[in-house]
Amino acid sequence: MDLKLILMSILLGLFCYCNAQKEGNECTDANARYCGKCIQAGAKCGWCKDPDFLKQGETVSSRCDEVQSLVKRGCVEAMIENPKGDKKVLKNKAVTNRKKGAEKLKPEDITQIQPQKLSLTLRSGQPQSFELKFKRAEDYPIDLYYLMDLSYSMKDDLENVKNLGTSLMLEMSKITSDFRIGFGSFVEKTVMPYISTTPAKLLNPCTGDQNCTSPFSYKNVLKLTNDGKRFNTLVGQQHISGNLDSPEGGFDAIMQVAVCGDHIGWRNVTRLLVFSTDAGFHFAGDGKLGGIVLPNDGKCHLENNVYTMSHYYDYPSIAHLVQKLSDNNIQTIFAVTEEFQPVYQELKNLIPKSAVGTLSANSSNVINLIIDAYNSLSSEVILENSKLPEGVTIAYTSRCKNGVVSKGENGRKCSNISIGDEVTFNISVTSKGCPKQGKPETIKIKPLGFTEEVEITLNFICECECHNDAIKNSELCHFGNGTYECGACKCNDGRVGRQCECSSNDVATEDMDRTCRKDNGTDICSNNGECVCGTCECKKRDNPEERYSGQYCECDNFNCDRSGNKLCGGHGSCECRVCVCDPMWTGSACDCSLDNSTCMASNKQMCNGRGKCECGTCKCDDPKFQGPTCETCPTCPGVCAEHKECVQCRAFGTGEKKDKCKEECDDFTLIKVRDRDKLPQPNDASYPVMHCKERDANDCWFYYTFAVNNDTKKEVHVVETLDCPSGPDIIPIVAGVVAGIVLIGLALLLIWKLLMIIHDRREFAKFEKEKMNAKWDTQENPIYKSPINQFQNPNYGRKATAL
Repeated sequence: MDLKLILMSILLGLFCYCNAQKEGNECTDANARYCGKCIQAGAKCGWCKDPDFLKQGETVSSRCDEVQSLVKRGCVEAMIENPKGDKKVLKNKAVTNRKKGAEKLKPEDITQIQPQKLSLTLRSGQPQSFELKFKRAEDYPIDLYYLMDLSYSMKDDLENVKNLGTSLMLEMSKITSDFRIGFGSFVEKTVMPYISTTPAKLLNPCTGDQNCTSPFSYKNVLKLTNDGKRFNTLVGQQHISGNLDSPEGGFDAIMQVAVCGDHIGWRNVTRLLVFSTDAGFHFAGDGKLGGIVLPNDGKCHLENNVYTMSHYYDYPSIAHLVQKLSDNNIQTIFAVTEEFQPVYQELKNLIPKSAVGTLSANSSNVINLIIDAYNSLSSEVILENSKLPEGVTIAYTSRCKNGVVSKGENGRKCSNISIGDEVTFNISVTSKGCPKQGKPETIKIKPLGFTEEVEITLNFICECECHNDAIKNSELCHFGNGTYECGACKCNDGRVGRQCECSSNDVATEDMDRTCRKDNGTDICSNNGECVCGTCECKKRDNPEERYSGQYCECDNFNCDRSGNKLCGGHGSCECRVCVCDPMWTGSACDCSLDNSTCMASNKQMCNGRGKCECGTCKCDDPKFQGPTCETCPTCPGVCAEHKECVQCRAFGTGEKKDKCKEECDDFTLIKVRDRDKLPQPNDASYPVMHCKERDANDCWFYYTFAVNNDTKKEVHVVETLDCPSGPDIIPIVAGVVAGIVLIGLALLLIWKLLMIIHDRREFAKFEKEKMNAKWDTQENPIYKSPINQFQNPNYGRKATAL
């Protein structure tokens, strides 16, 4: 398992390395031989114009590299051409804070988007960003054009639309005080097989007693007006017509409404087109059924407000309609019956800023449908931009209501915007390379369905500033064979070499090749370059940090000694395959430090007085002392007690240092083992191992070993379980205590009983003895006393008186 992991790690490392090599350095990969091409390679690229910058053997293109790399190679920043892009806001009128009922403004005086005009100076690969602000203005003017299908199936719908003008004007007055409405109708192309071309059917295409008007493609009945009654009057004069097939020619009508702005009367305000039908639609290619093969030209062909070229041009395609509707800022509302909802839902997905509403059988709900669709359309803002110049890209980031941030395609739009809400978009413009002409370009960004837009002038940085100081036919370029520009010669056609000293026809001569061979050898430029004009130009490596140099390309900066898998130990630079060490470092791989401070022990003695300092590392004299300063003695007394608390806190999370274990006990590697037999033994390792046995506060023993390995790192192996003494058996103890108490009680009772028996017997014996010794008559009670007392009165002659 370990071998598999090692192999996987090696393969992963090689994969990452190969990818890194594949990505390379866009600056050096460009092989730029002049400054202008260099700065177009990428945003990080710079050109060193210092005339003495190049080393022997390096090509002119070596002047082009990442700025940090150029500085590292010795080019001062003041000599590096690294132009930056810029932005300037040319028109920044604040968005309008208009309230309904306030002073009426002209549509051109209302601002919903900010800024309106700016200039960006683009450097290849360096994006320029700006913030675009959008705010829905209250009481914004609206133009609404009602385009209705007048085929026979819409007969009952026409009756309800005849009163639409005044009713819709009343409802829309709740949204805006500046509302205009217009009306147009359509049926079908006036050729077979869409209609019948018999004379009678051309006059009245309906059957039976129905009186219908002649078929037509599209008719502009009423130009946009604010007179709702006139709308009702003119619509009331309309009559139904008829055709043969089910799909209608509505696309022809939509195209004419979009492009015939003067006839319709569109203003630069919110433009709504309501398309009302109960059928499907013809689109590009269907005209071939009637022998019409010319594609729709997308131009206005209204004469006397009637489309006259329906028999000449095919139906427009959906993409063509999308383009024209977008160019003219028209938002479309499809009011269709439930039967054709799925068809127009799919069409809606292809036409930005469009909505679909379900029309009742007789169009009685058309006003509510229009109001709902308008609220849906106006609550969403979607940004679009005009065609971008070659190599230019735009990225959008939206910051909508409630702090919602979106990127990518979703960064173009914000939804659920109410009147007065303000949202912002961060727009980033990036150029890759420079357009062929290099001239300024203009692009425009606008919200779909709105006439306002942001005009952006793009200026491209195609040359360096030092290009303006170029000297044509300079003497520095071999008697005027090139232009001295930005510290290097830009050779004329047919000339090559660093100073344009050779003709391109003489480059591969044997005499010139001889000067590119070291010590008259056979290898040209040491097989590391090409001989150009008698001078070696060293080839480039896949890794841009690695370079060949020297008169014969015999030097490089990557074939030096390594230490710790680092070139020159990471403490020097590789010059012509020899390490040039940094100060305080020496050795062939710069891996020997001359700094002795790392050998200073805590007692301020070099290597603790027990060794010598060599290359910043102590070499201890006594093998039992180890560590970077010969202060560690794994087998010395006191090692176990010294590391007890740290081992205890790291292995078991207990002890006095458990709260500060990470801070004070991270100087060794802890390895847990299952039992004591798994601990390292002194004979198993090539370094001393100390076995320790310590006891914690709970009288539990833990066992571990302490050692300093060959890499001077401390290692502690610890048995993962504590050896705690077994606790007392509670049940026998409790039972013994209870039994002892009972037995003692019984013994006390027996002793008391025995004493009482002895006492009673002694008393009885005493009684018997006193009985035997009694002197009175057994017939007299010895304790009886007579109740009669005799007294003699001396006055009566001493006669006795009984009392």
